[in-house]
Amino acid sequence: MLKPTIFREYDIRGIADEDLVDENVVLLGKGIGTFLGRQGSKTLVIGRDVRLSSPRLRDALIKGLQSTGVNVIDVGVTLTPIQYFAILHLNADGGVMITGSHNPIDYNGLKISKKGVVPVYGEQIQEIRKIIESDDFATGAGEIVEKNVMDDYVTTLKSKLKFNKKLKIVIDAGNGTAGLVAPKLWEDMGCDVECIYCEPDGRFPNHLPDPTVLKYVVDLQEKVLETGADLGIGYDGDSDRVGVIDEKGRMIFADTLLAILSREVLDRNPGSEIVFDVKCSQALPEEIRKHGGKPLMWKTGHSLLKAKMKEINSPLAGEMSGHIFYADDYFGFDDAIYVSGRLMQILSNTDQKLSEIVDEIPHFESTPEIRIDATDEDKFNVVADIADYFKKSYDAIDIDGARVLFGDGWGLVRASNTQPVLVLRFEAKTKDRLQEIIEVFKTKLREYPSIKFSDEDFAIA
Repeated sequence: MLKPTIFREYDIRGIADEDLVDENVVLLGKGIGTFLGRQGSKTLVIGRDVRLSSPRLRDALIKGLQSTGVNVIDVGVTLTPIQYFAILHLNADGGVMITGSHNPIDYNGLKISKKGVVPVYGEQIQEIRKIIESDDFATGAGEIVEKNVMDDYVTTLKSKLKFNKKLKIVIDAGNGTAGLVAPKLWEDMGCDVECIYCEPDGRFPNHLPDPTVLKYVVDLQEKVLETGADLGIGYDGDSDRVGVIDEKGRMIFADTLLAILSREVLDRNPGSEIVFDVKCSQALPEEIRKHGGKPLMWKTGHSLLKAKMKEINSPLAGEMSGHIFYADDYFGFDDAIYVSGRLMQILSNTDQKLSEIVDEIPHFESTPEIRIDATDEDKFNVVADIADYFKKSYDAIDIDGARVLFGDGWGLVRASNTQPVLVLRFEAKTKDRLQEIIEVFKTKLREYPSIKFSDEDFAIA
């Protein structure tokens, strides 16, 4: 039985051995194949990450897809951006990436794209669910071929990037897919590369592959300082999200990284709109305006941002989770390898250290993303109730959850689209004010029995 909760806002995600057992994944394949086939899709590209459950999901998914008459190109164990690249490179009609991304080890999921790497999300994912629930499947006998496009992808990146001086870098691939490509690519590009946890291993024996979580980048920070590297680069499990450490060992949050990247993009595309999500610092729109761009705040979610970016023809977009999208001289999808390359290209063209560039960005006291336990059944209702409460006394941006504006700071609460958690972030001009805003939210959150947290979850570093 397929749980409705696995059909998320911008992907299908669940516990592999409970929600995504073989018969369920066959049904998902039938639903996806039927949905895309009725929109004219004949050939889909399938890729998978290194999770232990991914080969099993691959077999079941392809069985379901082929039964609807869809042809499959299997690009094997790969990076999500390479699966996206393959859709374009092979002129396919869409595809499915099997990946649990940065989620806990027992999770896995499906990211679905239409032709042109247009994301399938929101109501379209619910349409797939309805097709499955009504047993309304197309029938046929699709064919399957296997292709390796990794070399073509690497050649493309080498043609688009140029480093004008030798950089010393440390990579932490988190035992995810980036280890298949990044170390050799950056060595070929002339970098001095130190690698930790670059061996793909779906057990993730060292830490979960999420380079935006402070506790998972400690080893990367230490190795950057130990080796005197110019920067450290962390990649998530399927290589569509990036985290960066400067040469002083400091984590560079994705909104700061986006501010740095936007400068170069706005030099090349004056007056353009740069898209970012509701979790980003106020420093980002200030920096975009300073360099002649137009900031646009939007909903969190890689599919939602990607779609908005295409809609307004933006050259650059990004979110706090580390998804960053380049349409400037690239394909418009989230590719952590390419994004890290663009950052290194910027560093190779300046005498400034990364920390010096970072320190030019306006500074606010802020927290990283704070994730607290909730239930999938209650989380959206809780956020809606909290939004209504704060709107009575404060200005609030409610395009995605509630970003409550206090004049000298802000607090955000939103429901995660991938896990049973609430996501919060806070920012203020001083640490004392930051703590005060946090306390306001904690007091309100304690009113909801289904929300679980401790004071340590909100501790300020």
